[in-house]
Amino acid sequence: MTLNKELQNEEKTVVSNRRALHEYFILDHYEAGIALKGTEVKSLRAGNASLQDSYVTVENGEAWLLNAHINPFDFGNINNHEPMRKRKLLLTKRELYKLSNKTDVQGFTIIPLRIYFKAGKAKVEIAVARGKHHFDKRHALKEREVKRDLRRKFAN
Repeated sequence: MTLNKELQNEEKTVVSNRRALHEYFILDHYEAGIALKGTEVKSLRAGNASLQDSYVTVENGEAWLLNAHINPFDFGNINNHEPMRKRKLLLTKRELYKLSNKTDVQGFTIIPLRIYFKAGKAKVEIAVARGKHHFDKRHALKEREVKRDLRRKFAN
């Protein structure tokens, strides 16, 4: 029984949006289910997806993932999916209310950070974020270089 629970809690990351961590200050994280077609799930399991330039909108009490590219399944038939279609995110009403209130504030947006499988279900980690200015990015790069240099000195 414990082995089965460990398998259920295991997460397999399919694709992550590393650029988002450089472009935005991350404020809140949320986990959302995603409504997919069968060929999209097969394509995700093969790792054929990209979150570059994708974002989330809240319209009429529903959250939608836009500009996420999931390649068509190689062995699909005429019923294969469109790669850039609008995908519905599955969130509770309370989470949707919080997200819509936070994005009403100017300068905040919702971005997907990664798509992963948890207990066999496709999930999306989304975050409320605020865009960084150019000087913020330079400061972050400088901090990263200092940390890397310190690690090198202590390793020797």
